[in-house]
Amino acid sequence: MSNRSDPANAVPASSPEPSAYLHDIPLDEAWSRLTRALQQAGLWGRLGVEGVDVAAALGRVTAEPVWARRSSPHYHGAAMDGYAVTATDTAEASERRPIDLRLGEETAYLDTGDALPDWADAVIPVEEVEPIQPGADRRSHAAIRVRRPTPPWSHVRPIGEDLVATELVLPAGQILRPVDLGALAAAGVTQVRVARRPSVAVIPTGSELVPASAPAAPGQIPEFNSIVLAAQVSDWGGTAERFEIVRDDFALIRSAVAGAAAKHDLILLNAGSSAGSEDFSAQIIAALGEVLVHGVAVRPGHPVVIGMLRRPEAPAGVEVEQRSERVPILGVPGFPVSAALTGEIFVEPLLARWTGRLPAEPPTLQGVLTRKVHSSAGDLEFLRVTVGRVSDRVVVAPLARGAGVLTSLVRADGLVHIPAGVQGLEAGERVTVHLYRTPTEVERTIVALGSHDLTLDLLAQFLAESGSRLTSANLGSLGGLIALSRGEAHLAGSHLLDPETGEFNVSYVDRYLPGLEVILIGLVGREQGLIHPPGNPKGVRGLADLVRPDVRFINRQRGSGTRLLLDYHLQAEGLDPASIHGYEREEYTHLTVAAAVASGRVDCALGIRAAAEALGLGFQPLFRERYDLVIPREHYESARLAPLLSVLETPAFRQAVAALPGYDIGPMGTVVATRPAAHPRVESGGK
Repeated sequence: MSNRSDPANAVPASSPEPSAYLHDIPLDEAWSRLTRALQQAGLWGRLGVEGVDVAAALGRVTAEPVWARRSSPHYHGAAMDGYAVTATDTAEASERRPIDLRLGEETAYLDTGDALPDWADAVIPVEEVEPIQPGADRRSHAAIRVRRPTPPWSHVRPIGEDLVATELVLPAGQILRPVDLGALAAAGVTQVRVARRPSVAVIPTGSELVPASAPAAPGQIPEFNSIVLAAQVSDWGGTAERFEIVRDDFALIRSAVAGAAAKHDLILLNAGSSAGSEDFSAQIIAALGEVLVHGVAVRPGHPVVIGMLRRPEAPAGVEVEQRSERVPILGVPGFPVSAALTGEIFVEPLLARWTGRLPAEPPTLQGVLTRKVHSSAGDLEFLRVTVGRVSDRVVVAPLARGAGVLTSLVRADGLVHIPAGVQGLEAGERVTVHLYRTPTEVERTIVALGSHDLTLDLLAQFLAESGSRLTSANLGSLGGLIALSRGEAHLAGSHLLDPETGEFNVSYVDRYLPGLEVILIGLVGREQGLIHPPGNPKGVRGLADLVRPDVRFINRQRGSGTRLLLDYHLQAEGLDPASIHGYEREEYTHLTVAAAVASGRVDCALGIRAAAEALGLGFQPLFRERYDLVIPREHYESARLAPLLSVLETPAFRQAVAALPGYDIGPMGTVVATRPAAHPRVESGGK
């Protein structure tokens, strides 16, 4: 925390209160204000030009057109191994009246790439001639016999076939690729004029931050936003300097910002962009320059600050390139998703402008939303989604929306833009996805919805090695079956216990997927029980302990197989769920309930042994269950799922699953049932 009694740490009295700044404006208006300020500062264009060796120019952006300094090839050359000739000498050749040409007088042997003699205008391939009085090699034959005419310039690479001197090789604004470098070298260009890389300072701030490589105690947050932001800058053509973490101290942050402004083209100040007691970004920008924007109507990322600083003089003895007198600065929100999206929204287009290239335009794809989503009517929202083609349509599944859930961006296949003024989107609504992945990757994707299981993560890894992708979302077992009924997934993971029969999944498939041909493939047997802290301090041994007033519990979500399993056994033992402290509190995976126990939020949870041992927790075994993959026949027999079914038979995969605590691979790959009835191909043993 900051030392507020220290005069050096005091906020200047002239600085406005943070709350006076934070006022969301539309994204277009925010960009307009920034654009006007950059134009006035002479920063609305390429920042500078420099020459670099062609061999070191990969990824740089050409600053001006590049013209060929020499032709390629710069001489007439043989396009293949053969004999140089004058075409007219072969004009009368035929099978009945072949023509003999003497080496050294009327023909000459050439290897591919050799220069064509001045007197020749064609090459005859070696396989089309007959040597006369063969010598030790093709150059020492006495003569060659030709049995058909050779047209002029046959098998010759003429001067300028690829490029002619003075011809345009590359336009300005080209991001240089490996083949571009080859073309430049062939054209005689040894140095190329490229846009200077913008220099960006990334300054992480916060007393709660510790380096990502250091241990983090409760209340301390590993600092990784600067890694993401710096990598984005590098990926988009700039150079980034990551500063050391600056604690929440006005004077210290101001000093770091002023120092960065002396030598960098852009500053990314992360975080402190909101309106809290230690959110200094807007005040520091006002003290060193001008605040243009504080708050943009986008989600995630609305508390962005945009400003322009006065560039201070460089410290004595420090040489820096000539720069503009003004320096743009972004106060980047601290939540990881907000920080990353701020980079995409503001930094990438700005670096594109400064390097003279076009802003990135990801490919788009039309798809159908799998569930209803609500949105703030006043903000433009960037909804993270996964995408896959199921049968004849593209399905778009929303991911977690929290601004702190960075893995939602890792797992996202793209973004759906929900415009300001729209309060949400309906399930089944057609949406446009701005893709992070290529359409080809989407076509290779297997969509799995339903119950969470650790095996699915292993399955995704093994499939990735074979070139396929598996995306999964944790909807619970019932949610997965409902998704199959809507045609939103290729398969669903399920472990639903029928309280009447004691059988898993079959009756639920009959109930929720009537008339749909379905194959149930056994995946694993699992051990379920009570997850508790090491040493079991509350002494929980069975479900009866859950109704004790001193035991705090956390449940799985409604519709999950674990929730139904719990309810079944509570009823069997005559236990009232309302008596369980925490029965209504829900989590969506076995690992998150285990994390709740590990954190001390609760005393126990029902889950699988593997989740307990993964977090070093204790486990009280209670039940055995079977976890199946429910697959509609059309997908089961498709080429898309063939790699998945093959992986289930792979010894390496089976060994990896068997190593998970509490797992039994006995059911793996077996056809448990076919619905609505057995199918001949399955009964005969086919998979």
